[in-house]
Amino acid sequence: MHITVDAVLFDLDGTLADSTGSVDRSWSLLADRLGLDFGSLQGMYHGVPARQTLARLMPDASAAEVEEVNTWLGDIEASDFDGVVPIPGALAVLSVLPRDRWAIVTSGTRRLATGRIAAAGLPMPGELITADDVAVGKPDPAPYVLAAKRLGFESKRCLVVEDAPAGVASGLASGAMVLGLRTTHSDLGVPSVADLTEVEMRVDGTRIGVCLRSR
Repeated sequence: MHITVDAVLFDLDGTLADSTGSVDRSWSLLADRLGLDFGSLQGMYHGVPARQTLARLMPDASAAEVEEVNTWLGDIEASDFDGVVPIPGALAVLSVLPRDRWAIVTSGTRRLATGRIAAAGLPMPGELITADDVAVGKPDPAPYVLAAKRLGFESKRCLVVEDAPAGVASGLASGAMVLGLRTTHSDLGVPSVADLTEVEMRVDGTRIGVCLRSR
């Protein structure tokens, strides 16, 4: 991959921040609450807003019951930032990008996202799109379309960086180019790298050049 784009739209968990321990601990507690095997949830909750996943796990529950569990889970997640660290290469990549040329697009809430960004020591983006900002989250294209719009660009002229199938689907549906990180899934169906140490970004005037380093 050697491309030029107007802006870069990053997912958060598994892309810029490694929050695996926190995520698994929270969803393990959820599995206990719902009487489910935690192993059966693997792969279901990555990259998708919790409310959407809960609706699938609780098909017979009312909207109010789903919302009650969603609020409970949100409180648990937002109180556990232990072990959240930056993905290798994340700080280096972000350090070269102007603040008005990149955004974070996450399926978490704003409260959760800002907590994890701070815990990982990442810079706060100029634009942060969360589950609170869209009616339908990933894999719908709405989150990435909104992020590009807020930055002042068309999504088709942006690069989406993702680690989960739902996020990749969202980025592709928005018309953006998509780069995958193999931090949580080994096969994303798009050009992929192990982590951000294999990605080089350079700003040339009004464009951002992106190329992949070989190890």
